[in-house]
Amino acid sequence: MKHYVLVHGACHGAWCWYKVKPMLEHSGHCVTVVDLTASGVNMSKVEEIQTLEDYAKPLLDVLESFGSDDKVILVGHSLGGASVALAADMFPSKISVAVFVTSFMPDTTNPPSYVYETFVGSLSEEERMDLENRTYGTIDHPLMTISFGPKYLKNLYHLSPIEDFELAKMLVRVGPVVTSNLSGTKSLTEEGYGSVTRVYIICKEDKGLTEDFQRWINDNFPVKEVMEIEDADHMPMFSKPRELCDRLLKIADKYA
Repeated sequence: MKHYVLVHGACHGAWCWYKVKPMLEHSGHCVTVVDLTASGVNMSKVEEIQTLEDYAKPLLDVLESFGSDDKVILVGHSLGGASVALAADMFPSKISVAVFVTSFMPDTTNPPSYVYETFVGSLSEEERMDLENRTYGTIDHPLMTISFGPKYLKNLYHLSPIEDFELAKMLVRVGPVVTSNLSGTKSLTEEGYGSVTRVYIICKEDKGLTEDFQRWINDNFPVKEVMEIEDADHMPMFSKPRELCDRLLKIADKYA
């Protein structure tokens, strides 16, 4: 029996794994889903998040609670990749493999925010649609929130069932953005995060994080293996849950 820890992306919560979790459990594995700070049913306010560590605290607490011999398959979706990378840096011995699902995957050279900030800098006004950013924090330490309007959200869910899109419209919350002010400018370490086996899952019909950009992320910090899911939008846990589950099971067989 393997143990998966699943981490959601920006503005989402543990709820987004409701299809994948029972599939993995049905295959005989243990699954923990995490609500990051101010996400899902975590009652903190986004303004309380001052650092990437604050945002990832629920995930870090879960990993800290495991025994020294326990190893997990840590899976991060989208912006959840930043929290997964931080957790891998802090607890490398507890992670058998880190899986990045159409995800912002930091490297060990640049600040943890580098990949996300590169992506945001590449977006045109047209591509931003009703994606909204607001500032919080202080003048000396400005931080940023992100929220998805219905048009931008639909773009992420364009191949997902309409019921899941409706669910998302009801449940998404304002989340923090992983800027260099939130994550700091020090890169993650080679001996921590850099020592953990990494696998990347590309979603080929993703309109949010395009296939080209996902491949750029992999060129920026090559992984052990790249897998693909055809006809998956940015939310493969909704658009292609069986295929995503299949990839996660194969990764467990090979690397855990």
